[in-house]
Parts: sequence; C-alpha cells; structure tokens
Amino acid sequence: MNVVTAAQQYISEMIRLAGPGMKVMMMDKCTKEVYLFERIDSIALREPIKYLKCITFLRPTTENIHLLADELRFPKYGQYYIYFCNIISKTDVKALAEADDQETVREMHEFFMDGVPLCPHLLSLNILHSYNSSFSVLTPVFMRSLNSIIATLLALKKKPEIRYQKSNRDSKMLAEEVAKTIAREESLFENAKTDTVLLIIDRSEDPVTPLLNQWTYEAMVHELVGINNHRVNINTASNTGALILSPLHDPFYSKNMYANFGEIGQNIKELITEFQRKSQTNQKLESVADMKSFVEQYPQFKKISGTVTKHLTVLGELSKLVATRNLLEVSEVEQQITSGGEHSHCLVNVRRLLQHEQTTDLVIFSLL
Repeated sequence: MNVVTAAQQYISEMIRLAGPGMKVMMMDKCTKEVYLFERIDSIALREPIKYLKCITFLRPTTENIHLLADELRFPKYGQYYIYFCNIISKTDVKALAEADDQETVREMHEFFMDGVPLCPHLLSLNILHSYNSSFSVLTPVFMRSLNSIIATLLALKKKPEIRYQKSNRDSKMLAEEVAKTIAREESLFENAKTDTVLLIIDRSEDPVTPLLNQWTYEAMVHELVGINNHRVNINTASNTGALILSPLHDPFYSKNMYANFGEIGQNIKELITEFQRKSQTNQKLESVADMKSFVEQYPQFKKISGTVTKHLTVLGELSKLVATRNLLEVSEVEQQITSGGEHSHCLVNVRRLLQHEQTTDLVIFSLL
C-alpha cells in the first residue's frame, strides 16, 4: 500500500494515453501539487496553441466543471485528454460533452489520486482549519475527507472493513458515508482486495500528545520550524532558501526521520568519519561547527556534502531552539506530569518554569 507509487503510476498513464507529441498540463489549485504547468482558473489571456495536446488533471468540483466547460467551448489547444482525481457524476460528463462542440476531447478517465502523497504511508489534504466554533467538522472539510478516502481506497485497490471511534459523532458519520459510497459504487470496488481495515478516529481522542515536545527528527522539525510539502524554511548566514526534506529523495532523512534527536548528530558524524577514514584524515569532529567546517574544506566531499550540509543546518537550528527555549527542562516536567508524578513536586516545577525567562507563551499554554 504505497500512495506515492500509485500517484506516479497514474501520472505516467496520463502521459502515455495522450500519445506522442508536445503536451501541456492543466491543473486546478489542488491538483497543482502534483505537477504544475497551467491553472484552469487563471484569468490571464492565453494565445491558442493548436499543435499542443492538453492533459487536464482536476478535482470534479462544480467550479472546475464550469471552468472546463468554458475551456472546451473556446479551446486553446488542439486536443484535450481529461482526467479527474475522483468519481465524476454522469450529469457532469453530459455537461462537458455538450460543451465540446468542436470535438477536441480525445479521452476522459477517472484516476483516483485525491490528495498530496508525501511519503508511501502518508497522504495530506493540506487543510489548515477543520472545525467550526462548536468543534464539529466543517461540511466542506467532511466532504473533502470522504472523497479523499474513497479515492485512496480505489488507488490502492482496497475494499476495507471499517472501524470508527464510537464516542465521536464525526468519526461515525464519516465511516457511515464511506460505507454508503462503497456500496453505491460497487462496480469500482469489484476487484478490490478485502484484506484491509480502515480506522477512523478523531485527533481529539488523544489531547495530551500534541501538547508534549517531540524528540524525533521529523516531528521536531515540524514542531519547531515547520514542514510544508517537504519544504523547511531556515534563514541562516549560509542559507536563505527552503530546504527539502523528502524521504523519497533523501536516503539519510528516510533512514533517520524517526530517530531520536540525540542520534541525528551522531549519525551525521559517522557519515563524515567514514569519509575521513577513507581519505586518511584525522580532523576531530567535536561539534556541529567542526562538521560544517569539514564539509566546506573538502571539494571531493561535494557528492554528499549537499545532503550533509542540509542536515547540519537543520540540526544546528534545532539545537539552537532547544537551548533558547529551555526545552530539555520543559520536556522533563512534561514527562513527570503525564507519567503520574507526585502532584506537589510537579506543581513546584511548573511554577518554576512559568517564571523562567526562556519559557515561551506556547509552552506556558501547553503546561497549563
């Protein structure tokens, strides 16, 4: 079950079905995360380029159907190969057929990839706000989640047993709607395997974990710096752009993304020490600064210096934030509280942290 592989196969199939010749790809504001050439909702005037084939990859939303129908009425390209990332209704297909007066549409398919595959086991919808003022899931978010789950199941060719958190109304509703959709679209799931369990739970079921400081590599970067579609923005004297942390293209990150904070520096040091051994050098590596200096001084290390320098930059930023925010002491108190430490002792420690000048407002909020 690999959502990245499924996405890659779908993209390859889209290109193959369009046949030989030059092509342009048209996306919407969601599917652009896969591959961007042109946005369907762009208001810029475009000159007709009839010798190009246009591959469209869109979510089958009402807005996109209207925009695509307008495009087909006044086509800018010679041929259109239309692909939707989820199930499209017969009514929408009919509307597009009626708009295609010039018969430029050559293919129309459903390729189920409704989300951003970040790694083999993680798909994101990039939704920042999911709840209304009464802490119920917003209707558009609910429908987006439902559609993404269905598309993912179809991409992975799975027809799962569904289990949900009984105490949560939204989880129950989502589970019921997934079951109804699978039953309604039975033909699409005809050859799907039934060896999977779909577990639907609400994040609020565990209110404690998000309040604790994280100490594994990926979690620390996301918590302290922020990761957005594999991009991490760290501004230092030697780096002013976005760093890419992707387990798909960075073997070191893939191997260490769940490693403890204390292990990361040691693993980077071992990587450099191995090169030192091969090059018969004896430079001591006692700190992050020493490791950075080593990388910069050896041109023959350039093949892997990009990866090493990147992770040294990230590690240096994490180390700085841990020190300036006094996170080691904060985490120790957090663990005492969550593991059932003596109440009076915990209270004294919390009061001490509240008065500490390095304690941030976020830490105070989490502790309280």
